[in-house]
Amino acid sequence: MAAPPPGLDPDLLRSFVLIAEGGSFTRAAERVGRTQSAISMQIRRLEEMLGHPLLMRTPKGVQPTPQGAWLLDRAREMLALNDEIIGNFRAPPMVGTVRLGTPDDYALNWLPQILARFAETYPAVELDVTCLNSDALAVHFREGRLDMTLISEGQEPQGAPAQRVWRGPLRWVGSPRHGLHRREPLPLALSRPDAVCTWRNAALTALRKQGRAARVTYNSATQTGCFTVALAGLALTVSTPTTLPEGLSWMGEAEGLPALPDMGILLLRHEAAMGVPAADALARHIAEGFGRAGGTGVPIAA
Repeated sequence: MAAPPPGLDPDLLRSFVLIAEGGSFTRAAERVGRTQSAISMQIRRLEEMLGHPLLMRTPKGVQPTPQGAWLLDRAREMLALNDEIIGNFRAPPMVGTVRLGTPDDYALNWLPQILARFAETYPAVELDVTCLNSDALAVHFREGRLDMTLISEGQEPQGAPAQRVWRGPLRWVGSPRHGLHRREPLPLALSRPDAVCTWRNAALTALRKQGRAARVTYNSATQTGCFTVALAGLALTVSTPTTLPEGLSWMGEAEGLPALPDMGILLLRHEAAMGVPAADALARHIAEGFGRAGGTGVPIAA
């Protein structure tokens, strides 16, 4: 078995990057607190290890050779990762409790991987998660019982600073075995009529514009409840993209149903939690997690 190649010393790479960026051995030596001869020796060691000259003197100062230019970007990436690893292990552990609110469907579809990654990175931070519908979450947030919450766009408290972390299509959902899409009036399972629900309003508005009669035969405060009714073949419902329970399918134009608008998911953060390290870290993880699913991560006007 061939011996593994020698490892690259981060100190050598750091000196190389400082010289390449500053165009001077002298300035690089001052920044790392070494003599110019010591810095020159480091570069010779790096060049001998890689087998190529990396720097050359020009009328404009010291500049990378073609091989040095290739190394420069990769050296920056390696040093950034090296510094991140060292900083993570030397930093004091982040502690505290963050109170997070979320609708049940967002919790099931997006949050497991996000929260698992957060817990792995910050094991000493305790998460207090509350699952309610967006209408109830807005009340909890307004009363200061949550540090942050995910909420359906359009149901946020007036004036609350919000970041849109995802936007995508609302779609019809139903059991393909029962042919409910052919019924008149169309039976629906949606949120309670006393709740401010953008999904309910979007579905009923789309059907009204199509001239289609509909009747909300089942009201539920949660997406799980609506799915349960749809699984029983009693009504159609609506949802943003998610993993559907076995027995349910996406429906739309092929079933004679009208198109539904895009919907957004917002992350609201309470002012009292702004600047709290644990809360800031969780907000970043949530935004990044939704970003990997195609989120926008865009702050919107309150």
